[in-house]
Amino acid sequence: MATALVAGSARGLSSAEHALRRVFLAQVEAIPGGRRISRCLQCGTCTGSCPVSYAMDITPREVIARFRAGDIHSILRSRTIWLCASCYACTTRCPVGIKITDIVYALKRLALARGIRPARYPVFALAESFVAVVRHYGRSSEPRLMALYYLHAGIGGAVRHAGMALRLMRKGRLPLRAKRIRGLQDLRRILERAEAIELAVHHELAGATAEVGYGVVGGVPPRAVAVAAARTAT
Repeated sequence: MATALVAGSARGLSSAEHALRRVFLAQVEAIPGGRRISRCLQCGTCTGSCPVSYAMDITPREVIARFRAGDIHSILRSRTIWLCASCYACTTRCPVGIKITDIVYALKRLALARGIRPARYPVFALAESFVAVVRHYGRSSEPRLMALYYLHAGIGGAVRHAGMALRLMRKGRLPLRAKRIRGLQDLRRILERAEAIELAVHHELAGATAEVGYGVVGGVPPRAVAVAAARTAT
């Protein structure tokens, strides 16, 4: 059984693939119960439970299968990690308790950090624009969010949706004025703290194993996980 779970080998893989795998596995280790990824049965319950799997180019079940095969780069280039609705249906119904939604978030963070994006699918720009607006105001502001998004994705979308925006504005559902929240500096410190924890994990991976697939789960240096846990607790 253990042999079946260890799929692929480090032979023939680029250093970029090794680096992606090391960082991803460190994030998986930081998820409570993250090691359960090695118990995947490939039953497809996650895909059957997902309300948006019909729109994905890689199903949730296939995400785990591709990780098993050592093909993490194709996962990061897929639309799947950006389509996740965060409903946790897959996590709730997984028969072995794999936290699939949290794993998808780890993949999304890795894709953002490495600038790996799906072709002709600018949803990543929405995520980046949302973070920028929240960092500035402490809350979402739809007009500013859409303005930043269309600057990245192309002005054509803004022209197509201009009529809807005007109707929303007339009904008072799209306020142009945005107010900053109280305690904005505290929120910014929280965000900076979270980013520092993530960077700490990245830096601790210099000597991590370059194995592939499930065989590497549990092979991330304990100190990398300990540093992340210690910084989260303080």
